[in-house]
Amino acid sequence: MARLHKIRRLEHEAEAPLHDHLDELRNRLIVSILVTVVAFAVAFWRHDDIIDLLNRQLPDDVDKPITLSVTEPLKIAIIVSLWAALVVALPVLFYQLYAFVVPAFSPEAQKHIWPMLVAVPLLFVVGVVFAYFTMLPASTAFLLGFDNDQYQVEVRAKEYYSYAVMLLGAMGIVFEMPAAVWLLTRAGVVSSRFLRKNRRYAIFVLAVIAAALPGGDPVSMVLGLIPLLLLYEASIWVARAVERRREPVGSALGDV
Repeated sequence: MARLHKIRRLEHEAEAPLHDHLDELRNRLIVSILVTVVAFAVAFWRHDDIIDLLNRQLPDDVDKPITLSVTEPLKIAIIVSLWAALVVALPVLFYQLYAFVVPAFSPEAQKHIWPMLVAVPLLFVVGVVFAYFTMLPASTAFLLGFDNDQYQVEVRAKEYYSYAVMLLGAMGIVFEMPAAVWLLTRAGVVSSRFLRKNRRYAIFVLAVIAAALPGGDPVSMVLGLIPLLLLYEASIWVARAVERRREPVGSALGDV
């Protein structure tokens, strides 16, 4: 554990034998696993609160979800706890990845990369929060209300919580669009001009992504498409900001 307390980070262009790289990678993986395990333990301890949060987004006329097997309550507790643990541990996991790969970039480029440590987890959390307060209750109400006079509506716990976790996670990922555009612009793969020129094609692609979100209902598609369009416009501004601050050719990403 003492070795984990002080993980050696290699400097840019520093020469080191292969076992030093492997040793650093191993230690960072161990730290990531330990943080995730601790977060999972805390989440599992409070999994009732997580389940209550998800249940709040069910329509008022729907009773608590039902379970149909002996093992289902335990499996649900594990699923929601693992999802919550990953969200909590995401900043640490991303930092470990950043710290391992950042020596490949020049010191000047590293100054431009560190804001990603804040942006990536923040965008993910914003996406999850947006989906929780808007998409999850609206889509759940629509899906459960569709032809409800023809059926005795009962919500199975496993299916509802899996749907909720997938929807929240998917929106967390798609909200990373500005961060992805920042990286691609820094790498010279895309430009603000390219994004503006292909806006119509992008709208079509974003509509397909919104339609592919968990649930597949029109409510989820519309509510998912709106922030995607706003994020695309924000990504254009991000690309413009990167271009204005771009270093001379050959130093934008540092020497690998």
